Amino acid sequence: MAERVTFESTTGPRLAGIIDRPDGEVRGWGVFSHGFTLGKDSPAAARICKQLAVEGIGMLRFDNLGLGDSEGDWGDGSFTHKVADTVRAAEFMADQDMPVHLLVGHSFGGAAVIAAGADVPGVQAVATIGAPVQPRHAEHNYDAVLGRVFDDGHAQWMVGGRALTLKRHFVEDVRRAELRSKIRELGSPLLVMHSPTDSTVDISNAGEIFREARHPRSFVSLEGADHLLTAPGQAKRAARIISAWADQYLTA
Repeated sequence: MAERVTFESTTGPRLAGIIDRPDGEVRGWGVFSHGFTLGKDSPAAARICKQLAVEGIGMLRFDNLGLGDSEGDWGDGSFTHKVADTVRAAEFMADQDMPVHLLVGHSFGGAAVIAAGADVPGVQAVATIGAPVQPRHAEHNYDAVLGRVFDDGHAQWMVGGRALTLKRHFVEDVRRAELRSKIRELGSPLLVMHSPTDSTVDISNAGEIFREARHPRSFVSLEGADHLLTAPGQAKRAARIISAWADQYLTA
């Protein structure tokens, strides 16, 4: 069962989300953080959360600032903002009597859940899929407009058939973000999932995340998957792996 919700972001605009609720017994609740500019309805986000709900884990997936159905301007966000709103999403769930025990992030969102993990009370497990070891890896997406961003303070950037405004503070914030220390300080069991044929975020990133992480830590190779998990069955497969791995850490 899917329930549409909205909640206030850390800077004011309201964010739109969907809670995929289990039909039967609830094993736990979680928050999903989507990839760079993908949104809550991207294949990875929607399919993973729906399958986790089938597995008894209710999940909130939401659009970050200025994406999908959320209010605000994407250009006013940043990696720091994405992390803070991930924490805010968990607070919203707790306010609805659905305390979050699991954080799941895809790509850029994987980096965000690692950075947010220590600030979400009650988190028992964190899982990443195709995550970069440093948020600035996302810069390859917009490197063609960086010159204009630093000259003018902002630039229009076309992605997925839509125009987004990339602002200097966004770029500088992503460059300042340091994930390695956050990995070491996470304090929760970590599952790192990555495809060896990921052509967007190389699997070497998973190796670095895994090496920095403290035990308990696990790695699963998603062989045959592309970065966006669009191939049939790949997102559901990832969800089933997360469900089985997280079972011992969840408290309903």
